Amino acid sequence: MEPIQKVSAYLTQNAETLSEEIVAEIVSRFGFEIPKQEFDAAVSMYIEFMKFLGTMIASSEDQVPEGLVEWSKGNGEQAAAMGGKISDIVTRYPDTRIVFTDRLRNIGKEHGLTADEVITIVKKVNYMLDISVNETVFAFERHTQKLIKETQTQVNELSATIVPIQDSIAILPLIGSIDYERAQIIIEKAVPKVNQLGIENLIIDFSGTVNIDIEIAKHIFDIRNILLLTGVNTIATGVRPDLAKKAVTLGIDLSSLEVYSTVQQAIKSIK
Repeated sequence: MEPIQKVSAYLTQNAETLSEEIVAEIVSRFGFEIPKQEFDAAVSMYIEFMKFLGTMIASSEDQVPEGLVEWSKGNGEQAAAMGGKISDIVTRYPDTRIVFTDRLRNIGKEHGLTADEVITIVKKVNYMLDISVNETVFAFERHTQKLIKETQTQVNELSATIVPIQDSIAILPLIGSIDYERAQIIIEKAVPKVNQLGIENLIIDFSGTVNIDIEIAKHIFDIRNILLLTGVNTIATGVRPDLAKKAVTLGIDLSSLEVYSTVQQAIKSIK
């Protein structure tokens, strides 16, 4: 068996022992302790990595095993799902690279590899680590964006909540910045809910709104026109002076909309 093949077999057959030793050495370079559960998880991951490395060393090509890509993606997704920071993963790669390089150089010497063969192996390790960190970061970002989008969708749906307060009277509180997506959800969710609950008077409260523009305002005020067709009276409250001034500047006509300073005033006007 060629020396390079022997190294490949050695890494594969001793993946578990090597992984425990390498993880322990890497952790010792951090300067702080890590939980045993995290240590064991790292060992399990490096066992797979050692097997990937053994496969790649035996190959004349620089093709990264698909398993390594999936493994790296899994690391990134897990970190994102647990609310971790990608920097916690990336900052560990330099120490990992050093420990792997030193360990493989020694293994190469023990198995009679030439300097060029050792360099070739180290280059493959560095290539694998680079691909691994890239895939980890990409997966972390994708999963984080997915979580952000899911959270935003939930927030948007909550922003379309109709709150009944008395017979035939309900409030639609608008909170934060209203963007196009939130405006669409309000129209899609709130209008059917009003009709479903038999609401005759809907108070749209703008007191918690921090941002408005002409396109978004148009969508919000379109609710009034839609509800009028179904016999629902719409009242606006909490339209602060700055929002009213901006609405006028943007050409939004508030004159046709019944407006009160507070929800209490709006309720009294209905009685």
